Amino acid sequence: MSNPTKTMEIGMSTFLHANPHNGGVSHSERLRQAMEEIQLADQVGLDVYAIGEHHRIDYTSSSPAVILATAAATTKHIRLSSAVTVLSSDDPVRVYQDFATLDGLSNGRAEIMAGRGSFIESFPLFGYDLNDYEQLFEEKLELLLKIRASEKVTWPGGHRPAIDHMGIYPRAQQEPLPVWIGTGGSPDSAIRAGLLGLPIVFSILGGMPERFAPLVELYKEAAARAGHDPNKLQIATHSHGFISDTTQEAAERYFPVMAAQMNQIGRERGWATYTRTSYDAARDLHGALYVGDHEYVAEKIVLLHKNLGLTRFMMYIDFSSLPHRDLLRTIELLGTKVAPIVHKELASQTSVRNA
Repeated sequence: MSNPTKTMEIGMSTFLHANPHNGGVSHSERLRQAMEEIQLADQVGLDVYAIGEHHRIDYTSSSPAVILATAAATTKHIRLSSAVTVLSSDDPVRVYQDFATLDGLSNGRAEIMAGRGSFIESFPLFGYDLNDYEQLFEEKLELLLKIRASEKVTWPGGHRPAIDHMGIYPRAQQEPLPVWIGTGGSPDSAIRAGLLGLPIVFSILGGMPERFAPLVELYKEAAARAGHDPNKLQIATHSHGFISDTTQEAAERYFPVMAAQMNQIGRERGWATYTRTSYDAARDLHGALYVGDHEYVAEKIVLLHKNLGLTRFMMYIDFSSLPHRDLLRTIELLGTKVAPIVHKELASQTSVRNA
């Protein structure tokens, strides 16, 4: 973690929605907006800004490392991460090189969040067979970690050609360069991350977040079996959210934005129509939607910390139909209002336990 004195880091994640053919901003405009967001997030004290890799017309985030490297020059403290890098369809050599370059440019603030991704467009785009879905990720994660651990690499080959004792450069400033595992809730992913001793990010987009507690236990148990200290593990979540001056205002303004996006994806995946009833249930204190005023959102994050033992919370607040001023306002409130409440409450709880 970037600041070990904090009980929990707080940041934001995004896929840089643009959707230029359906009333959204252009890709180029969305990229320029991202620079404004990252700078603001840094100024208000957020700990991380993370960009997910996607290869669809409604997103602008096919090259997270390039975007984050641009922001590195105008920020000072915030950590810069992917969310996720679709490692299965990428080359681990290039992934390491790109993020090691970002790490140098940012003076040691880069992170890789590796995962399978929530869409499959990258597989045919880069010539991979979806039948190799699991094997691709396992093989490429192994190679990425091997590159991270050693300047000179020998690799027998597989889906990626062999490497014969070759140097991989530049080397990251951080030793080791942080690699997180991103998962939507797969027990196998939790166990794999634990066995490797890698930090984990759970994408919690529906239901009750506390249902992920058994996965956290699986993760910790696997880590302990492999000889890793469970007390040093880093656990993060990523969930949708929106903050306004009052909880009612936030609820009313965010519902059409959330519904439009969920129903767009739902039509592709055969989901039921996203309703106001579903939305309001998710806004409940025990739900997975962090929508409200700063006090209510802070209360929900504190509860999430209690249930899952988080070291990091990331709010996803970016949809193409959300006015950019509202996105910026949410970033401002998350950093200046929500984070201080959360840190104060968790510090108080720690003091009571230690008394």
